[in-house]
Amino acid sequence: MSPKIAVLLPCYNEEAAIAQTVAGFRAALPDAVIYVFDNNSADRTVEVARGAGAIVRAERMQGKGNVVRRMFADIDADIYVMADGDATYDPESAPAMVARLVDDGLDMVVGTRVHEAAEAYRRGHVLGNRMMTGILAKLFGRSFTDIFSGYRVFSRRFVKSFPVLSEGFEIETEMSVHALELKMPVGELETRYFARGEGSESKLSTYGDGFRIGRTIVTLYRIEKPMLFFGIIAAAFALLSVILAIPLGVTYAETGLVPRFPTAILATGLMILAFLNLFAGLILDTVVRGRREVRRLAYLSFPAVGAHSP
Repeated sequence: MSPKIAVLLPCYNEEAAIAQTVAGFRAALPDAVIYVFDNNSADRTVEVARGAGAIVRAERMQGKGNVVRRMFADIDADIYVMADGDATYDPESAPAMVARLVDDGLDMVVGTRVHEAAEAYRRGHVLGNRMMTGILAKLFGRSFTDIFSGYRVFSRRFVKSFPVLSEGFEIETEMSVHALELKMPVGELETRYFARGEGSESKLSTYGDGFRIGRTIVTLYRIEKPMLFFGIIAAAFALLSVILAIPLGVTYAETGLVPRFPTAILATGLMILAFLNLFAGLILDTVVRGRREVRRLAYLSFPAVGAHSP
């Protein structure tokens, strides 16, 4: 029995490209059901998508993360193919990505973008991609080549065990972290990445997205490695406390007096803050371990791709 494949296309004002995108995936995966999830488009995205033969759903909460949350909750399939509706991803790569997922028993295959046109991929996004790739490699011991790729193929157990928390374009990073955190079998496959067509405008902002990337990096350290995050803060407070306390100690050794009480109080307070951060890191590290175990059990409650086959 062939697996049920769903193609998921989140869209916002993609009237100019959605018909081409739907047609491309229809040709590449003729047995798949194609869903377009509209996110409050002000143009004719919905009408054009329906005319192209897609099943159209709506998500009123703005943001790609909110759309992905709705897609993963509502759609039931064995294999999920997710791409953007702007015709920048190559549908012809979809069969190979699905085959890689099934043949290798993977839970996620990331379409690594290979772009020929300079305008297809902004320089600032390339830098952010490399930064996040290095961060994830340091946190989890492995990473992906293209962290921010929106072209991915998932197993059912990935989708149904993934608690989507992001609201915007940070969702790709959250997906990667979910797979790495639970040590899922994952893979990558190179795919062509095209520049947007005429009449199609990017929703990304180099500076706005850069700020979100920086915030995501800090959040990753705080959530996934609380002992490291709070340990660094504790070390900084402790070092500052010692620096302030050394002159006081020298004066006390020479005169038996502590003349600068405000400095002594400040040094003591900083050391207390250092220990508070240290213990916060220890406690949260235990919490993170328990949360990871729960997510792993939820993941294992679903069969692997092809497990139902003889």
